Amino acid sequence: MNNQQQLPSRIEFVTLLAMLTSITALAIDTMLPALSVIGDDLNLQDANQAQWIISVLFLGMALGQLFWGPLSDSVGRKPLIYVGLSVFMLGSLVSLLTDSFTVMLIGRFLQGLGSASTRVIGMALVRDCFSGRAMAQIMSFTMAVFIMVPALAPALGAGIMWLAGWHAIFAVFIVLALILLVWFALRMPETLPAAKRTPYSWAQQKQAAKVVLSTTPAMLYTLAAGVVFGGFLGYLNSAQQMLGILYGLGAQFPLYFAVLALSIGAASLVNARLVMRFGMRLLSLRALWVLAGLSLLFLPFAWYTDGQPPLWVLMLYFMVTFFCLGLLFGNLNALAMEPLGQYAGMGASIVGALSMFMSVPLGAFIGQSYNGTVLPLVLGFTVLGGLSMVLLYWAEQYSDKTPLAKVPFDT
Repeated sequence: MNNQQQLPSRIEFVTLLAMLTSITALAIDTMLPALSVIGDDLNLQDANQAQWIISVLFLGMALGQLFWGPLSDSVGRKPLIYVGLSVFMLGSLVSLLTDSFTVMLIGRFLQGLGSASTRVIGMALVRDCFSGRAMAQIMSFTMAVFIMVPALAPALGAGIMWLAGWHAIFAVFIVLALILLVWFALRMPETLPAAKRTPYSWAQQKQAAKVVLSTTPAMLYTLAAGVVFGGFLGYLNSAQQMLGILYGLGAQFPLYFAVLALSIGAASLVNARLVMRFGMRLLSLRALWVLAGLSLLFLPFAWYTDGQPPLWVLMLYFMVTFFCLGLLFGNLNALAMEPLGQYAGMGASIVGALSMFMSVPLGAFIGQSYNGTVLPLVLGFTVLGGLSMVLLYWAEQYSDKTPLAKVPFDT
């Protein structure tokens, strides 16, 4: 790099990047133990309404992904990280100070909008500074740290709420974002010098977006990712009501949530090895077969037990389902990006935003359908897993490779 300020050590770089990209997961999962308490304090008539505290943040993220990346190519990485973290802190402050549920949702939307900058630009920082195996190594180390956040965040939220109430969770968000902002400002150089920036042109952005949106396989893989992720958002929306209240886990909810989060993390690590041997397409297909097939088999059992199967059986079902999701998240997004070539920047923004715009209403519908049983969620995984599989087969018809429909399942 030709900057006067040098990059921090790899350990510090990975830690800082992981914390930046993890602030979104922290803002989601830390709130889960507090949803029912917030609903009671704000006098919500329907317990399912509190789920919007999760869904609205994802909506802000989806919108933010459309413009943070392209703008950072024009004005640099650091200024937009500052802006994004400031928007996140503003949203946290709004949610902290209000007693209105509507105003809280506005604050959560701002949190999502701001945190999208750290997610999108964080990946750009890695591409700016590293390439090849070094980039893959940095991303792997970052993901290892990132995996721990969803596992630990509910316990953190429960602890904060026990000590100082749910308002304090938003205060912690502000403090952490401020620490990250100062740390980033002092230690991270601008990784995109002015000579390498591209002037922002609405005409060019429009043309790039047109090319991305007309690339059929990329869009089909994007839709497949958005559909199956909708099932996961349905779980996030209803997890506290289902595990914490229906199964009476109470203070043990963060522990059970952590086990399931680590299932996704384990899949990400296993995928790094399997994908080199079997490829993204075959792994994605097999994961969808297991996810949809297992859900289809589990659905009548859940119905037979009046929507409340034994906890250990439900946990086994969730662990296998989330392991499959861990295989799908990275592979489907990579498949969507594969044909986009020189439009990777705009492609990343559109793929991320479109998949999330798909998943948010699907996840909200599943969450709002919660009726004191696990049936809506299991049915959601069954239907959405099957639909994602159809989209995957459809996308393969546009591939230069042999369509998966013609590949024996055991090869």
